[in-house]
Formats: sequence, C-alpha cells, structure tokens
Amino acid sequence: MDKITLTPNGEKYLVLEADCITPDAFAGKTLAQIADLQVWEGNTSHRLGKFFDITGTVAATAGEQAIVINGSVPRVKYIGAKMTGGAILCKGDVDMYCGAWMKGGQILVKGNADAFAGIQMEGGDLVIEGNAGNYCGASYRGDWRGMKGGNILVKGNAGCDIGEYMVGGTITVMGNANINAGIHAGRAVGAKEPGGKIVIYGNSPGRVGAQMTRGTIYMLGAIETMMPGFALKETQEVDFEGKKMPFKVYTGDRAEAGKGTLYVKA
Repeated sequence: MDKITLTPNGEKYLVLEADCITPDAFAGKTLAQIADLQVWEGNTSHRLGKFFDITGTVAATAGEQAIVINGSVPRVKYIGAKMTGGAILCKGDVDMYCGAWMKGGQILVKGNADAFAGIQMEGGDLVIEGNAGNYCGASYRGDWRGMKGGNILVKGNAGCDIGEYMVGGTITVMGNANINAGIHAGRAVGAKEPGGKIVIYGNSPGRVGAQMTRGTIYMLGAIETMMPGFALKETQEVDFEGKKMPFKVYTGDRAEAGKGTLYVKA
C-alpha cells in the first residue's frame, strides 16, 4: 500500500474536526491537494496542512491508501469517518468519532479513543489498543440504528453504552465495560436475524443488555448487578472461541419481550 504520513507540526488549536483524514479523501490527490483539504476549528475552517506536515506517496484508490498519523492527536475528531477501504494507523490517542460510519478498511489506534468510536459502522476493523470512551459502536444521538457490521476490538477498558442499538457486527472488550453494554441492542433487527455480538472479558457494574431485544452478549468477568428482566435458562458448556466453557445462559430483556442471549461465565 502507498503511505501518507501526517506529523503534527506544533500549531496550536482547541479541537479540530477532520473528517478529511481518510483514505477515500486522500486517494488520487497530490500532496498539495491533501494539504489544502478543509478542517474545522469551531466555525472556522483551515487547511489540513496548517496543522500537519504531510509526506509520502498517494495511491490511486482508497483501498491502496495507508495513512500514518505520527503522534498523539487527542483533540482531532472524525479520523477515518465514513472510510470505505485502506488503512489508518494513529501512533497515539484520538478524539471522538474515530471510525464513525466506516464501511471498510482498517484503523489501528495505538492509544485511547474518545467517545463515539465506530458508531453506526457497517464494515471494516477498528482496533483500539488503549481505552475506548462512551458509546463505542453505538448509534448517533437521536437515532435508533446502531452498528450494522464490522469489528471493533478494545484492548483496554470501555465506557458506558457500548453497542447501543446494535444491529450487527462484533465488539470485543478485553478489559472492563461500564454500564449499559448492549443497551437497546437488536431494536432494528429483523425477526429472523441474529443481531450483533458483544464480548467483554472483564467486569461490568451492571445494566448489561438492558432493553435488548436480539443479539448476543458474552460476559467472561462479573456483572455487579444483573438486570431483573433476564431469566436464567440453564448452565451449560458453550463452545467459545474453540474452547468449551461453562456459562450461565440468560434470555431477555423480558421487559421488552426480548429474545437476546446473555452468557455469563459460570
């Protein structure tokens, strides 16, 4: 893949909205044209090149374009938003909406990602090696359709409301997850569709699967407070990632006549 490197040049800013940092926006342009792409600081627009030194080789298509952000950019939003292919590597933290609405390609964040990472994504892979903020893989504010496809892997901890209104795809959290994991999951899923999947290796304080109607959640850690709308169906050996493991199998949320499945490691 051809690679473009963005290196923060030290120019000061409060918060940048930079949905132009995608393989789709870079592919087929010259370096000068990429530098002229528009970013926003509040209601003021700037050139991308005002804040980043831009080097490398431009690809003809998004699928052949790699982008490396050579540093931490914890106040740059919308990195990789709506991308359809290619790859982005951020060597540090990113702000909100990283990978939002993405349909393909890969994003690797070496640090933390703020809220709304991967919201309503339809495809591709988003890997966050640090922690993820609230509403990872969730719906946009006011919408009832969440993540439809793709994969999100959080190697650290995740905030609240991950997978809110989830329709499809997979979210895996290697650490702990805050309240409301999988809340409203399956609301927009058809009657014969399985819905999405959430896997949490750590613990959660509670409200896991609240108001879910379809989908699957695996909890390998502990849930401090179980939702009363989940009925214990049985304890059984479940094939999980190629291994047989004992899980308590719950169905719910019965408050919504839900048919979701919650597996809690026994």
